[in-house]
Order: sequence, then structure tokens, then C-alpha cells
Amino acid sequence: MKRSIALVLALAAQTATAQEAKRPEVLILGVYHMASPGRDVFNSKVDDVLAPKRQQEIAELARVLEKFKPTKVAVEWQGQSRLDDRFKKYVAGQYVLTANEVDQIGLRVAKDLGLETVYAVDIDGEFPWLGLVNYAKANGQGTQLDSLLAEIGTMVKNQNEFLSQHSVLETLRYMNADSKVTEDVGYYYREARYGENGDYAGPDLLAEWFKRNVRIYNNIMKLQKSPDERILVIYGSGHLGWLRNMVASNPALRLRKLEEFVGR
Repeated sequence: MKRSIALVLALAAQTATAQEAKRPEVLILGVYHMASPGRDVFNSKVDDVLAPKRQQEIAELARVLEKFKPTKVAVEWQGQSRLDDRFKKYVAGQYVLTANEVDQIGLRVAKDLGLETVYAVDIDGEFPWLGLVNYAKANGQGTQLDSLLAEIGTMVKNQNEFLSQHSVLETLRYMNADSKVTEDVGYYYREARYGENGDYAGPDLLAEWFKRNVRIYNNIMKLQKSPDERILVIYGSGHLGWLRNMVASNPALRLRKLEEFVGR
């Protein structure tokens, strides 16, 4: 009887292990915007990623990401046909990569691995920032909001200084660390305190940001065609915590992180 129970438990363990192995894997890489388009409330100051030293560092990053063996690469980009054309030309040696991380990481890794496509999964969304600012000023909370913004500004400054003294891989390890991701998400929740019945400025800002991210998550989910899928997602770090949480909360997926592949 004891042997029968042990056999059942062993078979159950093997089944659980097999099911674990069959879950599609998603690695979300949070990045700073390498071309620094200046579209965020706070923007990173970056040096030239096309300089030889940075190019060597990005090649090092690519080698680490390729240990994940992604079957698909998804990027912060809208317009699949335009991205397809760019990638096709790059593979054919007819396109020189720009400073944008879509090119520098996404296209580079996909070509290295012989993938046929890089997937555009971005979607626009509302970000009613002025509504939050106006509410705080109109309700005597402008100083409190300014203090919070000063904290965020200091965080961005510290990140800029870290980048200036470290490699691209070291900087992304810093940005993708669990403690840093938690801190970044926390700023959004702290902004949600500004509002009241009739004008939920802060909660509305948070809701719109979540809505954009959950739509991006939906686009990523559509890329899963088999249990063996391994999807590398490259996105601005402001999205990282939200997308990570969505993937981690889905029991049908397995979340992977950059740190797992460093030094392997």
C-alpha cells in the first residue's frame, strides 16, 4: 500500500514538472530609452549608444538575452508592416541600426537568433497628467505633489549617473532588480492619492496607465502559439512592473527575469 501511494505521488510530481516545463515563458526587459525621445514626464539623459564602447556593451547584453533562447521578440513599437520592412532590410544588410532600443536590442537579437519577425505590441493610451497637476494645485496639495515629483526627479538623476559610470548590462541589471521595479510602481500608486468624488484625478491617471499596459499584455498574449514559446519583451522601464505582475499572475505563464541569465 505504501509503495502504491509513493508511486502515485511520484507520478503526480512528474506530471507537475512536465506541466511546469510546458508553460510559455516570458522575459520582460525594462530599458531606458536609448534614443531619449523626451516624451515622458521625466526623461533620461543618455550618451551615444552608437559609440564603439557602448556598441560592445550592447553586444554583451545581446549575448546574455540570447541565453534565454527566445522564440519571439516583442518590442515597444506600433505598426507591424513598417517594422517588418525595417527588419527585412536589416537582415539583408540594407539598414543601419539607429540608437533606438527597438533596433539596438530587438532587431539585433532577432537577427542573431535567425528569427523571421520582430513583433510590434505597443498601443497608445491616455495619460491625463495635467489633470493631476491641476487638481493638486486647486486643492492646496501642490507642495505635496512637488515633493513627490522631486523624489522622482532624484531617482531619474541617480539612474543617469549610474549609467554614466556603468555598462549597458550593468545599468539594466540595476533597473530590472526587484527592489527598483517595486519603487517605480510605487510612484504611480502614490500619485493616486490626489482626487476626490467628482474629480478622481490621481486614480484616473493610474487607471489609464493600467489600461494601456493591460492592452500591451493582451498583444503579448496573442504571440503564444505553443507551450514551448519563449517570448522576449523589450519595453521602457516604466512599463516593467505592470507587465511583470500581469505575467506572474497568470498561472499559464512562467515569468523569467534578466538576472537569471547573467553569468550563465
